[in-house]
Amino acid sequence: MTNGPQADDHGPRVTDHGGGIWSIPVPIPDNPLGHTLVHVIETDAGPVLVDTGWDDPASWQTLTDGLAACGTSVAALHGVLVTHHHPDHHGLSARVREESGAWIAMHAADAAVVRRTRSSDRSQWLGYLAEKLAAAGAPDAHTAPLRTALAEGRGRTLPGARAALPDREIEPNELLALPGRRLRAVWTPGHTPGHVCLHLEEQHPGRSGGGGRLFSGDHLLPTISPHIGLYEDPDSDEITDPLGDYLDSLERIARLRPAEVLPAHQYAFTDAQARVDELTAHHAERLSDLRALLSDRDLTPWQLAETMRWNRPWEEIPFGSRNIAVAEAEAHLRHLVKLGHAEAVPASTPVTYRATD
Repeated sequence: MTNGPQADDHGPRVTDHGGGIWSIPVPIPDNPLGHTLVHVIETDAGPVLVDTGWDDPASWQTLTDGLAACGTSVAALHGVLVTHHHPDHHGLSARVREESGAWIAMHAADAAVVRRTRSSDRSQWLGYLAEKLAAAGAPDAHTAPLRTALAEGRGRTLPGARAALPDREIEPNELLALPGRRLRAVWTPGHTPGHVCLHLEEQHPGRSGGGGRLFSGDHLLPTISPHIGLYEDPDSDEITDPLGDYLDSLERIARLRPAEVLPAHQYAFTDAQARVDELTAHHAERLSDLRALLSDRDLTPWQLAETMRWNRPWEEIPFGSRNIAVAEAEAHLRHLVKLGHAEAVPASTPVTYRATD
């Protein structure tokens, strides 16, 4: 594989991070994030990818061109490590495996989501989503398009419905079987139930931190706070606490003290501890704000989402993004309940919450 950054005015801007590590910005169509940074790790058995990018012809072309700029090819790939199941990370995994025979590894919790998505009845999912939103206090005007689509049998294609089933499982704390590398899996649920970061155990002279680089997926990004929603399984009654999982995972990463973080979006950065502190403070502030709102009056998750601070006014947030916002509001509510700072009003329909102290 070649050394040094490989970029020109027409090809992908591949970044050489040194030590046999590269990143390729694979585009995400019609998304403000712009791209997913697919990382390439050189191993003694051949190159391994961390994530693959969105399943789109332009994204595939960028990935193949980027690998060529790194001095390798899809056919030479040894394996794929998927940080989490979202389509901008796992989307091209199936095609990579078809072209190369590479194995695909993922945490069991996210592999279960992939299996469920592949087997889901689209109409059933629409009905489930409409019921969930109604239970959270969404107005009829918001759920009406879902119910109309359900009545007309239109359904919708679920993102990830064609995603590859992984053939290997990433075990927490496992030292992965990559010849010539010490890459350890760190389970970091929160953004998804099976999100993993990957810690490359190495030393870099002159870099602060406990050593090594961290492939952080969406768990730790330099300026973006990852979405923390709900872990949805229509067949389960389990009440999860994704925000609590995320905060615990942040502490786990801070204890590693990596010298450098290589995220899946934006850019590489140092001082993971400072970023962990910022994100912890952000969620503490958001929890405090929600608790104050509930102290004034009882509110549904939808009403809380309407009054929470977002990066734009609620009136400008589109339909699909409102669903995500309500899920995030409910994730924070669940954590407040777990902490004993809020509770559901008994027999309230839609479910309404109040502060407890």
